[in-house]
Amino acid sequence: MTTFDPPPRRVHPIEIESYRIMRERADFGHFAPLTRAVVERVVHTTADPSWTGEVVTTEDAVRAGRRALLDGAALITDVRMVAVGITSREPLVALDLPGVAAEDGLTRSAAGIRAAAERHPDGAVWAIGNAPTALAELLRLAEAGAVRPALVVGVPVGFVGAVAAKAALRRSGLPGVSTLTERGGAAIAAAAVNALLYWRENQEEDR
Repeated sequence: MTTFDPPPRRVHPIEIESYRIMRERADFGHFAPLTRAVVERVVHTTADPSWTGEVVTTEDAVRAGRRALLDGAALITDVRMVAVGITSREPLVALDLPGVAAEDGLTRSAAGIRAAAERHPDGAVWAIGNAPTALAELLRLAEAGAVRPALVVGVPVGFVGAVAAKAALRRSGLPGVSTLTERGGAAIAAAAVNALLYWRENQEEDR
């Protein structure tokens, strides 16, 4: 496994101004440093301060995920929509793996997770932003001992199964990032991963 050092990132003046406005409209001061970076990135991505009460994680979980990414762990997304939003790493897209197909009782998204888990059973960072069935399958595999994630960014979106899958992630004891309601999606999953990759220890909070 080779380590990964994110390239230096030049912050555009528009982003600097966006963060200034965002911090006038929402209070991020009660979040721990890396958790704050994740929540801020989500709010910035959506232009919606209400996400400050939506994202659920712990500082230990996101630090474990960042550490795994910097140590060169695999980064796996459920769909390409999540992957294209991640700007400094090339993830493995589970749905794009050869031979992935729906089976009896298993959606194609879940089948992709199963195939990716066979390739990377230990220490990967998983970012699931589309299908609740993908997150449910990952949790099933973890409970069976078939996969041991470093971090699960589990933010599938939808009215059917999404809330239950994310609640199951929180109950599982796995290091995770989730959302409380039906809200989520590819942009949210990518934003959380980007926050982990962009962040620097002891970085200035002001842009």
